Amino acid sequence: MTGEHAGGPPAPPGSRAVPSEDALFARPAGLAGAFAPHEDQRPYAPPPATVSPEQRATFGRPAGAAQFAPLPGERLAPAPAPIVAPDPVLAARYGAPAAAVDGFAPAPGTRLPPAHPLPESPWWKADARDDPWRDPSSRFWLGGAAIFRGGRPAQLDPERDSEDGGELLDDRGGPAADAVATVTPHRLRFGLSAAALTLVVGLVAGLLGGGAGYWLANRANHLLHRAVSLGTLDRPANRPPGSVAGIAQRVGPAVVSIEVSTPSSFAVGSGVVIDANGYVLTNNHVIVDAANGAGSIVVDFADEAKARAQIVGRDPISDLAVLKVPAQNLTVATLGNSDALAVGDPVIAIGSPLGLQGTVTSGIVSALGRAVHVFAANGSSDAYLNAIQTDAPINPGNSGGALVDAAGAVVGLNSAAAVGAALPGQQAQTASGIGYAIPINYARTIAEELIKSGKAVHGALGAQGRTATTSDSSEQGAYLEQVVPSGPADKAGLRDGDVVVAAGGKPVSSYDELVVIVQEHSPGTALSVTYFAGATKQTATVTLGSA
Repeated sequence: MTGEHAGGPPAPPGSRAVPSEDALFARPAGLAGAFAPHEDQRPYAPPPATVSPEQRATFGRPAGAAQFAPLPGERLAPAPAPIVAPDPVLAARYGAPAAAVDGFAPAPGTRLPPAHPLPESPWWKADARDDPWRDPSSRFWLGGAAIFRGGRPAQLDPERDSEDGGELLDDRGGPAADAVATVTPHRLRFGLSAAALTLVVGLVAGLLGGGAGYWLANRANHLLHRAVSLGTLDRPANRPPGSVAGIAQRVGPAVVSIEVSTPSSFAVGSGVVIDANGYVLTNNHVIVDAANGAGSIVVDFADEAKARAQIVGRDPISDLAVLKVPAQNLTVATLGNSDALAVGDPVIAIGSPLGLQGTVTSGIVSALGRAVHVFAANGSSDAYLNAIQTDAPINPGNSGGALVDAAGAVVGLNSAAAVGAALPGQQAQTASGIGYAIPINYARTIAEELIKSGKAVHGALGAQGRTATTSDSSEQGAYLEQVVPSGPADKAGLRDGDVVVAAGGKPVSSYDELVVIVQEHSPGTALSVTYFAGATKQTATVTLGSA
């Protein structure tokens, strides 16, 4: 190859042309721009996607719509969120104080004042850690007094110190020139003679002080105090056996307070010891929260003794229950005859109203045979009582306590008080002086069944109802809303809508009275019932079922 190569010197004649580095790496001829990329290095451009008319119609820009905003490359204008002022109450409670700088308290760069513990006693100072007089763990110690002999200081040699004495040394470590005797170590400087003298002085001072005090207390009392003599009455208070105080003293020890505790509640009621074997009679609604092992029952006696109690049996229908406590010197109540009560008889109520154990209130029998439906919103009580009504104050906590007659016998078990009672068609009124007790004759029967078998049985009519009153309020009765199919009432011919006006030979003016009459009879009893079927008055005999 001959001729001049672009970018290099001419090749010598007769020699083979060798391309220079410029020729090897020069830009190819005809290429004015940068090196063309290799085919494998060219950016891949995917072919344009084919959009079907259906896709364009579904995902494309609507017809007539303007260009998207913002345009490619543009940015949305900043739109900061509005700042809402905090609530003034929250700002005052949780905000920075008024003296804060830039919201900080204390101001940035400052430090909180140091807070040291207060002195532990008037004889201690926080800055006296190195004071050997105050701090036993000080780094310094207190030495003995300096001893001078011949104008030079001398001291005991600690290594040669002994309980018998020590040799005086001068400042050079040798014996002091004028030392004439050994020196007793400082821990024995307080001799036995001084200790004996101190003891004698203390004994003499004590004797003199004691003698002076005795003389002032017994001999000079008339000089310090004026003689006063207060009169006393030796005769005891006259409490007749029938007085409230006399009854309370005899019956009070037989009335107990009952504490019922569960993981979520605590309540206090009352009870009566009815048997020397440790049986206690109370209301079912007092102890129902602790039934089935859900809580504990503690009985508090009048002498402040306590005992855990177990449930022997309970009867929600009569709202009665029997507990068992360990029997040991128990005072047992005398149970009377509730059928012998008359309206106007004096009675007293004993129990633990509002948790106040041993509270005694008095009153009279206000009514007998009062049919009362006792229920609670939480379901702890739903019973129908043939109750004794009394004006002796009964409050929460009295439930299960004793209603006692003038002879000191228990004639009823306090169970409920009328609060917020309302007459038909009138607004609720606050009741005062109206309490109810379960007659003891009925309670005794239920208690015996509970002690014997743990449960009690009652007669059942097999129907639900409510109290009905005629339009002119001339007649009332028990309206049967639902008669149980194949139940006792259904078998006797009673139907839904019938109104019972008499049962067992007693008039029925309310549904509560009908339930009370039925429950007082045993299952299987043939009970005569008078009722209205529409305008027709009829009579039927119902063989009671079991409830």
